[in-house]
Amino acid sequence: MTIQRRISWNAALRDMRSDRASVVPGLVSARSLIQALARHRRTRFVAPTGAFDRAAIMAAAIEAAKAHQERTGAAWAASMSVGLTAAWQAARAARLALSH
Repeated sequence: MTIQRRISWNAALRDMRSDRASVVPGLVSARSLIQALARHRRTRFVAPTGAFDRAAIMAAAIEAAKAHQERTGAAWAASMSVGLTAAWQAARAARLALSH
């Protein structure tokens, strides 16, 4: 005698959608702002040795957080989270571009 297992396709598809990584609102615009400011001001997030310039990353994150908070009205902690995430993404991209 075989045991049959029933699958709820609605529940399975809902779970698949919820497993996807969601993009925090404002993250893409914050990263674009940081990259534009870095190009305009010629800010370097990575030293020639490959080490991250944490002061430059934090300064860019604070600017992006202020812009995010002004745009969305979010709390400072949420805005700073978006700013730091975007700044570190930009820094990692700069490091990758430096190595190639």
